[in-house]
Amino acid sequence: MSQSVSLDAPTNASGKAGKPVTKGELAEKTISRRNFIHGIGFIAPNFIGFIILTLIPVLALFYIANTKWSAFGDPVFNGLTNWKRLLHDSVFKDAFVNTIVYAVVHIPLTVAIAFGLAILLNSKLKGRAFFRTVAFFPYITSIVAVAQVWNMLFDAKSGVINQFLGLFTSHTPGWLGSTHWAMVAVIIVATWREAGYFMILLLAGLQTIPAELYEAASLDGANAWQRFWKVTVPCMRPTLFFVLVTLTIGSFKILDLTLVMTNGGPGTSTLVLAQYVYRVAFDRGDFGYASTVSLVLFALCMVVTLIQFWYNNKKEK
Repeated sequence: MSQSVSLDAPTNASGKAGKPVTKGELAEKTISRRNFIHGIGFIAPNFIGFIILTLIPVLALFYIANTKWSAFGDPVFNGLTNWKRLLHDSVFKDAFVNTIVYAVVHIPLTVAIAFGLAILLNSKLKGRAFFRTVAFFPYITSIVAVAQVWNMLFDAKSGVINQFLGLFTSHTPGWLGSTHWAMVAVIIVATWREAGYFMILLLAGLQTIPAELYEAASLDGANAWQRFWKVTVPCMRPTLFFVLVTLTIGSFKILDLTLVMTNGGPGTSTLVLAQYVYRVAFDRGDFGYASTVSLVLFALCMVVTLIQFWYNNKKEK
């Protein structure tokens, strides 16, 4: 005798009656699916551009770094020849050291100045909007114009800076013509140009700190210095982390400022890795060896950034 099955309620995989799907749930799923498709459509152009213009060239770099290639014809695989050449390249060593020196000095100096300005502009200072604009203006100014103006200011004979220093000493620096002072000049200009931008980021972070935290710290007897270390710095850790990572990568990749101000000179005193890659690739036409140097720069940025992420995660736990 056949057994009838009720068709009133839907069944699940186990044969038991499942919960009926309401019209509201169907509409929600439809909207969610449509939003997902629209989202894919919006990000697809940027994602495709990233794959074509960034990801594929980076992956190709790992192969080209082990070849001899002049950008014409087919790359010729040469194994570890480029890496052995790298170990005996004195110009590469100078560029590597200069890049490290620039980053080690420029990063903390820029953060300190930007943080100090942000704290100052976060107080009840008259004309804060004007000073924010003035501080940010150098960052949006053409790097070529900035470099040319500072080159005139740093001129050893007629520059305003040496004329001012001449009021106090007869031994003024040679600046851009000196192997000892050229990098100092580059760091000064880079810090002056970028401090305003990072000041805006830090100021935005400061304005998100609840005033109640400072009031509670004051009631506990904390002075201004203690409030800074116990309240401001911990609350600013996410913003400071972003600023440090961004500034670190930008410092290691510096090219335009040194290219216009000093062109890596005098000698190789301001030559950095990014400019050395440019010289090897476009002046000499040795794209294989330039790719090898690029991988070193890539590894340097990656290692330092990973250390920053590790340290930040350690502090948050």
